[in-house]
Amino acid sequence: MRGALILLGLLFAAPLWAADDPEQLQLAAEYPVDGMPQGNLSGLARCGNDLMAVSDRVDNQLYRLKPIGGLLQADAEIFHAPPAPPSNLPWGVRARSWGISLLRGNELDFEGISCDSAGNRYLVSEANAAVLQVPGTGEPNWLLLPENLVRQARASGMLLHFNALLEGIAIDPQGERLWLAAERERRGLMVLHKQQSTWHCTGGCVIFSEAGTTRPPAPVGSEQQMPKDFSDIAFLDEKLFTLERLAHQICRRKPSNGEVERCWSFAEEALADTRRYSVPFGAAEALWIDAEGAWVGVDNGGKARGDGERRPIVWRFNAPKGGWGAK
Repeated sequence: MRGALILLGLLFAAPLWAADDPEQLQLAAEYPVDGMPQGNLSGLARCGNDLMAVSDRVDNQLYRLKPIGGLLQADAEIFHAPPAPPSNLPWGVRARSWGISLLRGNELDFEGISCDSAGNRYLVSEANAAVLQVPGTGEPNWLLLPENLVRQARASGMLLHFNALLEGIAIDPQGERLWLAAERERRGLMVLHKQQSTWHCTGGCVIFSEAGTTRPPAPVGSEQQMPKDFSDIAFLDEKLFTLERLAHQICRRKPSNGEVERCWSFAEEALADTRRYSVPFGAAEALWIDAEGAWVGVDNGGKARGDGERRPIVWRFNAPKGGWGAK
């Protein structure tokens, strides 16, 4: 009798568990990207009417992605960044970044891009824990970030490991609030507020910090526990959205404290046999959210996916049922 009751309880509980699974986003289109010979698409943003991208292997170019047939053609916009400001990262992390730059042939390692309504582009440099502003007209300049930003992040357990530093950036349309995402071990979020020409931490830089590991979705076929991560962030309608590469999901969070409100999965589409890469983690690196949907950029590192495609990929997902603000 007891066994029957347990079985009955499991049957009734199953729909509740299933209901807790994130809603699957529906893929509207996917585009291989031509014109980024180094590949490694690491950031996406819509600036005015242009979909823009950056590569973490190129220090002096932005790319406008123009749809042509079934692909996106990347047209390069050249800029020249001034020397990066002194980094507050520890010597060991800076030394490893310098060493890898010799192999890659670039130094700044841009991992994300965001835009304000005035047409300014903001690029986050992982190697320097710094943000470059590239205006629509005029010369690029490095933002004057607070000196205690890195110190507070490290005190919270973030920015401790090489190649696990700043990975995402988002700015509000007014260009007055700036969020930065730490990638993993620990992952986290920081927020800065602009005061005249400088940026400050109001009540502390760090709003969210999280340790822990998780398994990738079942279709990956790996049981290996890996660190929870953020690979990009985006801002829309007073909400912050995080791209969570390993989990293959996008989550809506409170911009004041990073508290998660709801998540949506893109695992079913991304892990279809033709789109899957032979790696035990995700490859989604870039995120931009608008009312109609999400742009997600894939940094495949030159690896071929199931159908043999080696170019960077951009996916366009439809917005979820009820929109991004749905309960």
